[in-house]
Amino acid sequence: MIDLPPMTPPIKRSVTIDGHRTSVSLEDPFWKALAELAAARGITRAALIGLIDHARQPEVGLATALRLFVVDRLMSDRQA
Repeated sequence: MIDLPPMTPPIKRSVTIDGHRTSVSLEDPFWKALAELAAARGITRAALIGLIDHARQPEVGLATALRLFVVDRLMSDRQA
């Protein structure tokens, strides 16, 4: 048996990157983690998403890049 965290379907939100609106679907824990990571940097969640968007490789979708960013930061914090 395995205990799973509460699961929600992805939540679609609109974000503006470089003046262009786009929508991203992520599970609620990822949205919350992005907000916390942005606050720790003193920027908005939208600004953090823009930074991640600019840094990602073109073949990697934005939602994937956001999830991988969150997981990477959580793993880095656990190792520190």
